[in-house]
Amino acid sequence: MELRTVHYFLIVANEGNITKAANRIHITQPTLSRQLMQLEEELGVTLFERGKNNIILTDAGVVFRRRAQELVNLSEKVKNEVRQTDEELTGEISIGCSETQSIQELSDWISDFRKTHPLVSFEIRSANNIEIDDWLERGLVDLGLLLEPANVEKYRYLRMERKDVWGVLVHKDSRLAGNRMIRNTDLIGIPLITTANETMHNELASWCREYAQMMVPMVHYNLLSNAAAMVRKDENAAVCAKPGYVYDELVFIPFEPRLELGAYIVWKDSQVFSKATTAFIRHVETYKNCMDQPRN
Repeated sequence: MELRTVHYFLIVANEGNITKAANRIHITQPTLSRQLMQLEEELGVTLFERGKNNIILTDAGVVFRRRAQELVNLSEKVKNEVRQTDEELTGEISIGCSETQSIQELSDWISDFRKTHPLVSFEIRSANNIEIDDWLERGLVDLGLLLEPANVEKYRYLRMERKDVWGVLVHKDSRLAGNRMIRNTDLIGIPLITTANETMHNELASWCREYAQMMVPMVHYNLLSNAAAMVRKDENAAVCAKPGYVYDELVFIPFEPRLELGAYIVWKDSQVFSKATTAFIRHVETYKNCMDQPRN
């Protein structure tokens, strides 16, 4: 499978018309059609449903489009990395990040690193631990910021300094809003919006103890901003780590007993990184070593 053909496929998928796509990439319509058919033969699936004036993706085409875009993005990243000079680091470092207060610590590292290497940029991709782990395995991100609990033994990793305090987000008019702390019995019968992170469910179940079966999970979320939008006055509560952002009309209340979990910055030890990524990892390791030194 040629990367050029994959690129052509994406342009046709975006245009929805072979003639328009052919004009855009400056080849003839028959040539483009032939290359698309060869791609379908190679994959053994039909990627497009062809109409008189337009074409649309089949279900297989939708799946392939997502993977094709990842291939093209990765190709562009590789080109940028191998072109960088010895005089100055350039390129983009991609980091998959769970929602955690440790993002502030990561932000400090990035800011400090760019003072020395201003031509290096960063891509932050938000997801949960499972998705980030998959991205790391497939080389789609260079590093990952994983929430505890996480399986980090297969990675090189450093523990972040900050810890996330867990609790619930409720509406300011909720009957729970006046509580200083949330105990497990307070959540019995409350429709809960909970994280989709499966490893986190065990921690929450342990905190809830025998009352876990009395909880009413209503929605599982991936991004807290979406969960926060669903919190209503007296109807529900979102289980989450304390957010770094203040949501209008919502109140965060921590759990009692207190539930605090840390985070890790991880990367694959066996992976060959760009010069920029290697330099950033060394920067982080040096910073952490300095922080871990005993102070007089």
